[in-house]
Amino acid sequence: MKKFLYITDQDEYTDHSFIGPLFEKYLQEHFDVNIIYFSQFKAEFEKKDETRFVLPIACKAKVIKELKNSGIDLSSYSYVFVRNSGEILKDVLANSKVYDYKVGYRLSFPKRRAKMQVDSANNKGSFLKYLNNTLTTFSETKLINQCDLFLPSSKQMQEEYFSDVKTRTYICPPAIDPEILHENIQHESSEKRFFYAGTLDKLREFETVLEAFDSLHSSDWSLTISTKDPEYAKEVIDSFENLKDRVKIQNAKTKDELLDLIAKADIGVSILPDIPLFNTSTPVKIMDYYSSAVPCIMTDNANNSEIFQKDRDAWFCEFNKNAIKEKLEYILDLPKEEVAQVGINGQNRLLDVRNYKRIAADLAHQLNIL
Repeated sequence: MKKFLYITDQDEYTDHSFIGPLFEKYLQEHFDVNIIYFSQFKAEFEKKDETRFVLPIACKAKVIKELKNSGIDLSSYSYVFVRNSGEILKDVLANSKVYDYKVGYRLSFPKRRAKMQVDSANNKGSFLKYLNNTLTTFSETKLINQCDLFLPSSKQMQEEYFSDVKTRTYICPPAIDPEILHENIQHESSEKRFFYAGTLDKLREFETVLEAFDSLHSSDWSLTISTKDPEYAKEVIDSFENLKDRVKIQNAKTKDELLDLIAKADIGVSILPDIPLFNTSTPVKIMDYYSSAVPCIMTDNANNSEIFQKDRDAWFCEFNKNAIKEKLEYILDLPKEEVAQVGINGQNRLLDVRNYKRIAADLAHQLNIL
């Protein structure tokens, strides 16, 4: 069986909701896979198990040398893929002829652009940062064009951020694990229970969503927010007089805790501003919602509408207070059974077109024809 090495940009203890099912689980059915994570605290190479390796974060710029010095036979790998790091990719490409492996690059999310836009939203942007990003993108594009395969999360992501990439491309989106679905726990009360998982910041403009909730005429609903910054979330909620008794703030520490919270909800919320950063990929939290057959209200954009059918698998709305309020009121008027059916439809849709087992098989085919 051919060997596949995946060099991530992730800490060893991060929840790997994409890397785990796709690379650690299903791609193993086609290749002998090893995955490299990084640690801020370890000073030397560690083999955690037969699949996972850990390197000190200080070795990022010289991964291949560090692996060689740790006794790893690089020439045994047919494929070496890099996740989100141009610095690591440069090193991997420089050694590809020496060890005779094919090189791939995975772009999961444009993190550098996200930071720039967050800085801009917080009035911390500058022309120098913009220039540095432009130069880095140009350099990264040159590196990707030397690869054998490029794996962006969506076609829209490639077109928006890497339109000059000419190398062979395979779209590798987030999905659900068909073997790990969670029961949707139905409650007896008549209220509709909404759930939002994720960051609250100026870039996401979540206050707009809260304004829509705050203006609802119905009182038969609740909203739970799970975020890594519960103190900031409380500050935001406290600024809305009518929301204090209807919104509960959680801080799920693990993926399992988050999925347990989602399973008790009726409707997931994933409404984001109409900007390229959010329109070029499907948020992982949408996959988390549908893994429990929890239907989702989401942004009306091309990426989402390619997957889901309006009002059958999900609910779409534009990002403004009135549109969100109107859609929330529409959902609140639906019978509980119809809401649950939308979640079941959406889950079945993802099992058909966005499940990791199928994506792994398709990716294996792409690798075998390189």
